Amino acid sequence: MSSVRVITDPEFKAEVLDATQPVLVYFWASWCGPCRLTAPLVDGIASSYGDRIKVIKMEVDPNPETVAQYKVEGVPAFRLFQDGEMKKSTEGAINKQKLEDLVTQNLLTA
Repeated sequence: MSSVRVITDPEFKAEVLDATQPVLVYFWASWCGPCRLTAPLVDGIASSYGDRIKVIKMEVDPNPETVAQYKVEGVPAFRLFQDGEMKKSTEGAINKQKLEDLVTQNLLTA
C-alpha cells in the first residue's frame, strides 16, 4: 500500500524520470471541479497499485515548467511514465474503470 506524493517542478526529474518503477502523474488545479471528483480515484489507485506503481500529484499553477514540457493543456490530466519516458497521456475527467485500465494495461507491459 502506498500513498500519493505531492511534488513540484524541481523534484520532477528525481521522482518521475529517474524512478525505477512506472509513475502515474496526476496534474490538477485547486479551481478545477472535475479535479475534486477525480482526486479520490487517484488515492484509490495509490492504495490498490502502490506496490507496483508510484503515484504523483502536481498542481499545475505553481509548476509551469513541467506543465509546459509535457503539454498539459487541461486538467485533470494524467501522464504515465516508465524508464524516464512518457508512455501514455490523457486529459479530462475519467471514471474509475478508465483510470484503472490506464494503469493495469500499462503495468502488464512493465
